[in-house]
Amino acid sequence: MRRLGSVQQKIPCVFVTEVKEEQSRKRDYQQFQVIATENVNPVALEANIDCALATEKLDGTCCYVTVYKGQPYLWARLDRKPNKQAEKRFKKYQHSHRSCKGFTWNVEEDFKTVPETWIPAHGVKHHNGHPVPDEHGHIPGWVPVEKDNKQYCWHSSVVDYEVGAALVLRPSSDDEGVLQIAAVPLADLLEQTLELIGTNVNGNPYGLGSKKHPVHFLVSHGSVRVRNPPPVAFQQLCSWFQESPEGRVEGIVWHCNDGTLIKVHRHHLGLRWPNGATCLGDRRVVIHVDGTVDEYNNSKDVFTSLFRLNGQCFSRLQDVQFDS
Repeated sequence: MRRLGSVQQKIPCVFVTEVKEEQSRKRDYQQFQVIATENVNPVALEANIDCALATEKLDGTCCYVTVYKGQPYLWARLDRKPNKQAEKRFKKYQHSHRSCKGFTWNVEEDFKTVPETWIPAHGVKHHNGHPVPDEHGHIPGWVPVEKDNKQYCWHSSVVDYEVGAALVLRPSSDDEGVLQIAAVPLADLLEQTLELIGTNVNGNPYGLGSKKHPVHFLVSHGSVRVRNPPPVAFQQLCSWFQESPEGRVEGIVWHCNDGTLIKVHRHHLGLRWPNGATCLGDRRVVIHVDGTVDEYNNSKDVFTSLFRLNGQCFSRLQDVQFDS
């Protein structure tokens, strides 16, 4: 399979969008709603979206694997955002102009500080040596996930830097309809972006784990293909999300042959998410976390728990539970 695009920037919607003055379905604090029109985005047409690979858009938090301290490391998404004064100025401009085009930032003074280890995402533009914010007023970037950082404890739970491995959920090589939970060398994931999903991420729409035994996994972007995807047409996509068993997903991300990524989210179409059982949560799964007891010697560690379940099959992903 060809190397799929990594998610370093905001992905454009497959349809031309417009802003409606109503409460956002996606964000409680947002007093406007971004919705799709029925017109296909010219960016999607130029990228020949009809020949693109349709993959499941997963509901989690974005991560990145790259080198830190001389070894492959997991990095968490951290967008550099404006401070309160700059945010207020930006929103005022946005409201009066119905657009953010033409707004001028003072990058040195307008933005909150970030850790020294922070790096900007690929594709972020620079001016006079400083990264420039996108149209939303954010500068996408990454920070390394260190073991002792409580803010990223759930990120940390899916990596073992001593062993050099990460817990990855992926389609089985034997049967794409079956999922596999595997301990994958971090070196094999270098320069990939992945989604962290699980018990304590975004309200856990996939029903993974429990409060007592939280479960989290990384999923490489583009690895979960959409089976029998619908044509790129507004009404057909709406019907597919509502009527097809394969449509019980948060959205679709199309990986185009030229590297362009295009997406559609249920909220763009005025549809609820989450909305009951999910396609991912209902898929069969096999555990493939092999190794030795010495490698995974922390009895409370999720790697150890999965190692003990190695080779077992579960009828649904959400049925994977650990013994008390």
